[in-house]
Formats: sequence, C-alpha cells, structure tokens
Amino acid sequence: MGGLAALAREAGHKVTGCDAGVYPPMSDQLRALGIELIEGFDADQLALKPDMFVIGNVVSRAHLIDGTPKFPLMEAILDAGLPYTSGPQWLAEHVLQGRHVVAIAGTHGKTTTTAMTSWILQSAGLQPGFLVGGVPLNFGVSAQLGQGKPFVIEADEYDTAFFDKRSKFVHYRPRTAVLNNLEFDHADIFDDLAAIERQFHHLVRTVPGKGAHGSGRIVVNGLEESLARVLHMGCWSEVRSFGSTVSDFTAQGEASDFDVMHQGQLVGHVNWALTGTHNQLNALAAIAAAEHLGVAPCLSAQALGQFENVKRRMEIRGTVPTATGNITVYDDFAHHPTAIRTTVDGLRRALKPGERILAAFEPRSNTMKLGTMKAQLPWSLEHADLAFCHSGGLGWDANETLKPMGERSFVADNIPQLVGQIVQAARGGDHIVCMSNGGFGEVHAKLLQALKNRLPQVS
Repeated sequence: MGGLAALAREAGHKVTGCDAGVYPPMSDQLRALGIELIEGFDADQLALKPDMFVIGNVVSRAHLIDGTPKFPLMEAILDAGLPYTSGPQWLAEHVLQGRHVVAIAGTHGKTTTTAMTSWILQSAGLQPGFLVGGVPLNFGVSAQLGQGKPFVIEADEYDTAFFDKRSKFVHYRPRTAVLNNLEFDHADIFDDLAAIERQFHHLVRTVPGKGAHGSGRIVVNGLEESLARVLHMGCWSEVRSFGSTVSDFTAQGEASDFDVMHQGQLVGHVNWALTGTHNQLNALAAIAAAEHLGVAPCLSAQALGQFENVKRRMEIRGTVPTATGNITVYDDFAHHPTAIRTTVDGLRRALKPGERILAAFEPRSNTMKLGTMKAQLPWSLEHADLAFCHSGGLGWDANETLKPMGERSFVADNIPQLVGQIVQAARGGDHIVCMSNGGFGEVHAKLLQALKNRLPQVS
C-alpha cells in the first residue's frame, strides 16, 4: 500500500493515508515523498473528502470486545455510500493498463526477484515501472511509474480485501509470470497447500497464449512439485523453467559467483555480494523473465553484478568492534521456516571457520502466530549456532517447540529480555541475524547500543 501511494503521488494525485504503527523503511519513504500519514482509523478522516478510498487488506469489519468497530473509518465509508476500491483493483485500472506486466509470484523471494528484474530492465534501458514490497537499494524507492512499456510487480497470493477474497495477483493480468516457488503459508486464509495451488492456477489462467502481440511466458521453478501440479491443471502459455538440472536456465558454481547456462550453453556469469542458493534461483528467474522482454541473459548477468538487494534482506545494520573481532548485526525479513533456513544457510556458507551465527527471530506472521509451522523451527534454525525467540503474543509454547535444539535455544517474553540474552552470549566475530516481517521492536538498534555498552571495544 505504501508503494501504491507513491505511484499515485507520482501520477499527480494528492495522497494521504492512515495505518497503525507504521515502521521503517516504508514510513521514512512516505514522509520523504510528502505523503501525510495519519495514525489510526478514526471516522473523522472523512473530512479529507477524497475522490477515492483505496482499502488495504488489513482493514476488516471486525469489532473490539466492547462492540466498537476496529476500523470506524471503514464503517463510516460504507454508511455514507462513498466510493472505495482495493489496492490491486486501483493498480489494474490506473497503472497497469497497456503495460507489459511482469508478475513475480511465490511463497519466498518475491520482493528480491521483483527488485532484480526491475534492475535488469532498468540497466537495459527499458525504463520499467515497478512496485516492490520493500525498498530496492538500487532505486531508493519501492515504486515508480517508469517511462517504458514494462511494469514489474510483486504478485502476492494473499487475499485482496475484506470485500474481495481473490488473491491479489489475479488483478494484474501479466504477460510474463514468474512462479518462483510454492509452499504452504497464510494459514489464516488457506486450509491447505492445494487451496494455494488453485489460486496460482487462477494466475496462470490470466497469462496470454500466442497472439498478435506476441506470446505470454510463464517462468517456473523446475524444483517445485507443487508448481508442476499447478501447470498440470492447464497451461496455455510458453513455459521456461529454471533451477533443476533439466531446466532451461541453470547455474553452475557457488551462489555468489556462478555461470548462467541456457539449455546447456554458457550465456552469462554473475559475481555479486549476495549469498544463498535461494538468491541464485531468484537470479535465474529474473534472467528468464527479462529474456522474454528481449534482454539477453549475458546483459542480465552483468546487471546483477551491480545489484544491491533490498532493505531488510540481510541488511547490515551495524558492527561493533571488539578485541576479538567485529560483531555484525543484520536485519532480514525472513519469517517462514523455509526462508529462515535459507537465510541462515546462505550466511553460513559465506562465513569463515569459527565464526558463529546467532539467529534472533519473532514468529509474527499470522501463520506462525497460529503455530501451524512451529514444528519446522528447529529444522529452520539447524545451521545457527544459537537461536533466540521472541515469544510475546504467541498462543503456543516456544520453549517446548525449540526443545530439540537443547542448550542452543533461548526464549524471551519481551524485547529487553531478548536483547539481554543475546548480549550475554555474544562474542567477537559473531553474526547476529534478526528476522521478522515486522519492526521487531527496533531490536537491531537496541542490540547495537547494548553491545557497545557491555563489550570491550577497539577503535
């Protein structure tokens, strides 16, 4: 919604917005764009008299225990009969019409792959528009209209709004669709993996086949059985695969330095600062998508060498020098068990022998709060030396869940306790990775300050 607000502002609209507890980097970006942020959802905001209310999917018809509407502004909009729409619908009608839409879907890696694809197209001179669920460091903003034909959009399978329970991505009508991966997630709205697979097939149904304006393309992860089932339901478009040994696009080499192969032939080389097999797969997906818009894989690989990733994707928030080595604190968006595992494993592969990983995480997503995937947490943290869980607000016992990790796991009810546990355990040379899809109580800054206060430092 923050990126959508940025697009509307760039298009010349006056934009205001309301939310509860907006946190960086999006809050910083909106203020820099001159977009007024109003805390809360009070009905008196009707006095702004906008031409259109664009409703995000956090808004519901829910009521508090005392019967008060949780979103009184929404109730007032409905009562007054004022015009409203969803974010995806507004995008479809006012931004995406007439564009070559590149939709990046998947359980993991959507934000990063959207940023990669946008950067490749920008480097190729195609002047793309984009909407990313984060802030790509190469651009410094999460969205731009762009002057060219392509528009790259992060395509989420979560539902659109309280009044439109279709997945967001069915609104986007892509000509190029990337199916990056598919696992069970969003247990608050999906009963099982099969339900999500059906939504992905709804996206597949919207991609063009062969026609006067060229053909649509689906770029699919060849390692995912779930995506094979999706395409087996029916596919009318050109398909290009990546990742498996028999895919169209494959990689040879380490995740930070690898050859790009197309149907067995060397077509490019990527050397960059990113780590992890997941980012290598993201790169292949972006290269295959960009090829559909006429960008040669060799040029895409060169562009990725200058890719700077997205804020909150293994973003270094600071280092604390000590007599026995630097302690580095990272911020990462990982919250699904698979994403946690790939993040930690990617860092592990980049470290020197003897360097430790301290993984701090909060199960904050709706799926994790419900405990649907809690049993996978010990597996997801297997490559961490120590794990620290912020358990505040959970309806399940984190201590019991992490018991298989033995003395390597710690659980805290609040942020100060979590910071104290980490600082007590930390030593020079450690890498502390803080993983959450929320603000995490500004734990990164608190950790850095507490480490500086406690540990002997060298200048």
